[in-house]
Amino acid sequence: MKTLNTVILKPGEGNRILAGHPWIYHGEILRVTTPLTDGELVQVKDPRQRLLGVGFFNSRSKINVRILAPERVETDEKFFEERIRAALAVRQKHLPNATSFRVVNAESDFLSGLIVDKYEDVLVVQISALGMDQRKNQIVTALQKIFSPRAIMERSDVSSRKFEGLQESNGILAGQFDGTISVNLNGLKFETDLIGGHKTGMYLDQQANYEAVAKFAKGGQGLDCFSFLGGFGLHAARAGAAHVHLLDQSADAIAASKRNASANGLAEKCSFDAINVFDWLKANTAVKPHERVIPRFDFIILDPPSFTRNRASVPDALRGYKEIHLRALKLLKPGGTLATFCCSHHVSPELFMDSVLSAAFDTRRILRRVATYTQSPDHPIIPMIPETEYLKGFAFEVVR
Repeated sequence: MKTLNTVILKPGEGNRILAGHPWIYHGEILRVTTPLTDGELVQVKDPRQRLLGVGFFNSRSKINVRILAPERVETDEKFFEERIRAALAVRQKHLPNATSFRVVNAESDFLSGLIVDKYEDVLVVQISALGMDQRKNQIVTALQKIFSPRAIMERSDVSSRKFEGLQESNGILAGQFDGTISVNLNGLKFETDLIGGHKTGMYLDQQANYEAVAKFAKGGQGLDCFSFLGGFGLHAARAGAAHVHLLDQSADAIAASKRNASANGLAEKCSFDAINVFDWLKANTAVKPHERVIPRFDFIILDPPSFTRNRASVPDALRGYKEIHLRALKLLKPGGTLATFCCSHHVSPELFMDSVLSAAFDTRRILRRVATYTQSPDHPIIPMIPETEYLKGFAFEVVR
């Protein structure tokens, strides 16, 4: 094993690394023992020369080092194969019947800066860190050996790449693929565009929640807000909902969800609107003075995109969450269920809960919490890495 150049941390900065957090910021570094090359593997030590771990260095990033392991390792094809196989074993344990799922979730799987999503027999790679980008060939070779996929695509179009000194990078890395695939989630088919779709094609982090929320739908009239490809709405329809109305601002997403409803034999149970969800909720809760909204839904699902990308915008985000909760509660029948989600790491479960309760107070509704949700287990949570936990959700019944 070759000798590694050394990064020495300031006193007291090593405890977080020892506890398992992989990020080392520029201000935490005391000195380096020799000039370093961006992307190289370095060893990290405390001022007493005790080894804390090894990771990729990048002077251009606020995160100067991304720790990979507490011991010295070689970041070759064998390393990536072993680490990806370990991540796959977690998915096979907790999602044994899934054929589409996230294989590697960056920090959650101790591969900071690397995401790998499996859509049936196609893999999509997203790289957001320089060290990983420089070892793309080893990663692709390891993935081919483990999965023998029809194709491996890259969707490294995240804005965070520019902070690593990287340009966007998209395309086919191996095999052949035309871009569209039918993805199986819990036995339902979802047409997915892996070239132009959101994230790496679709959202996989709600896979377990789709079925969990659907149990509240039987026999009811439902509203699926921010429906995207119809994940919650179609699961609810299959679970026995009398009817589900799906709303999304994207005309393309609504068109795809219509095709998905037809492909799964659920079209007669579904209706669709390509519209701004806030505008729809506002229009459908507008009344004249001294009138009241007549509730008409037995269940409502709110799964909006993130309303905030940083801590400074949290107050605005909370106002947005309260607004949609307030409107939804006005439309919900007594005894009905509200399932609501927040995918922003910066909004804590407590703050998110407060936005629901504040809306309930303003609408004079009493709620009973009946379920708490988190991200699917293919997006593992490492408590010592708070950034790995972002999705939170609740289901409430309207008592009165």
